[in-house]
Amino acid sequence: MSFLEVKGIDVYYGDVPAVRQIHLWIGKKELISLIGGNGSGKTTTINTISGLLQPHQGEIWFEDERIDLLPAHRIVDRGIIQVPEGRRLFPLMTVLENLKIGAYAKRVHKELRETLQFVFGLLPVLEERKDQTAITLSGGEQQMLAIGRGLMSKPRLLMLDEPSLGLAPLIVKKVFETVKKVNNQGTTILLVEQDVKHSLELAHRGYVLENGRINLEGTGADLLGNSQVKNAYLGI
Repeated sequence: MSFLEVKGIDVYYGDVPAVRQIHLWIGKKELISLIGGNGSGKTTTINTISGLLQPHQGEIWFEDERIDLLPAHRIVDRGIIQVPEGRRLFPLMTVLENLKIGAYAKRVHKELRETLQFVFGLLPVLEERKDQTAITLSGGEQQMLAIGRGLMSKPRLLMLDEPSLGLAPLIVKKVFETVKKVNNQGTTILLVEQDVKHSLELAHRGYVLENGRINLEGTGADLLGNSQVKNAYLGI
């Protein structure tokens, strides 16, 4: 049964189509990777799920509710949380202050203390750095903080946009280990990534976007073994 289902959405920027006829679904507690090159439509797709963009046609359903007609803050209320590309932290605020901002919604604010302890348990570096300003953290620590802030919203579906972007290979490995750990804790994840190898190794299933359309789909293992994926993204 689908936890989230995207049914044939088209999204335009002005008169220019960004994605066309996107169909995808996510099961509860799955980790799904959405891969593709720059400009393929990955961020547009998750921005539309988040309500930041409106589809020209098609529907998006979360459990038994159609959500593409809802404003973004109502979609957040339902537990769909996006960690944006580039982290977008508040650089002069402390780690703790950034985390608390993630728990602003009424449905989670009353459980702030418990959620904070959960995040610190999952990402202990954030507790160690809780009184530092975000700008003083390393790139990897900032990404952990961005993920932690998303978790403070108690997501039912967590969407991560390019979490490995700009990070050294050793740090990338730690970020993906964290993503896997979050999924193992029971959070459903939609992972948008250009690091095709790592993201498909993690994923239960994946979708390949090319020129605004889904070109391939399958299990992570099947896509890693696909000759088209190997040629286009893995240089094999």
